[in-house]
Amino acid sequence: MQGWSGGDTIHVMDPLYKKAIAQGVVGIAVFVAFIFLPAGTWRYWQGWLFIAIFSVSTIGFTVYLALYDRPLLERRMNAGPQHEKEWSQKIIVSLIILAFFLFLTLPPLDYRVGLSPVPAYLSYVGEMVIVLSFLFIFWVLKVNSYAAANVSVADDHKVIDTGPYAYVRHPMYAGALWLFIGMPLALGSWLTICLVPLILLVLFWRLLDEEKILRRDLYGYNEYASRVRYRLIPYVW
Repeated sequence: MQGWSGGDTIHVMDPLYKKAIAQGVVGIAVFVAFIFLPAGTWRYWQGWLFIAIFSVSTIGFTVYLALYDRPLLERRMNAGPQHEKEWSQKIIVSLIILAFFLFLTLPPLDYRVGLSPVPAYLSYVGEMVIVLSFLFIFWVLKVNSYAAANVSVADDHKVIDTGPYAYVRHPMYAGALWLFIGMPLALGSWLTICLVPLILLVLFWRLLDEEKILRRDLYGYNEYASRVRYRLIPYVW
């Protein structure tokens, strides 16, 4: 794997870092709005804990990549349907974003009306699932410097078959799946858990469509796919 040599210093006036800081501030503001407006109260402790864990995790990722893998930070910041080349991926990414915001807004609405509350201890379990999913995603990013937020094959792109890639071909999506499982529990809504199968279908679509592109454009991927049989979950699929 070729990548950034690391050990850089962070200069806040660097355009990339300014963009990262701006995105982070806007992201926190959006989270606060989409969680606490539906909740109708600031005393929704599950929302505050979720925002704290999500913010610390993403800030940690950003600082690490800024110091040790600037090219990957650039790739990760090119997120959203506008950065996808294939129309299928534009649609899929739009659906994932929609699902993410549904997973943000439905639990506080549920909290507001008290429809399907989750016991406090299970909310803590959900937060732990989120932390573990972020740690797993960090492992993926640490191993794969080509893990862009959009489906693309760089000129110097090489197949990664170490770390989590030795067990499943798409570990990033495995981590994302656990994030979506943890969110309803963390935010205290049994009802929202019912939507997990829907996001699973979208992730399957994303994964299978991405595989077509990788098999076509990434040298060595077909041989890798023949060695690592499982796409998402070892011994299952």
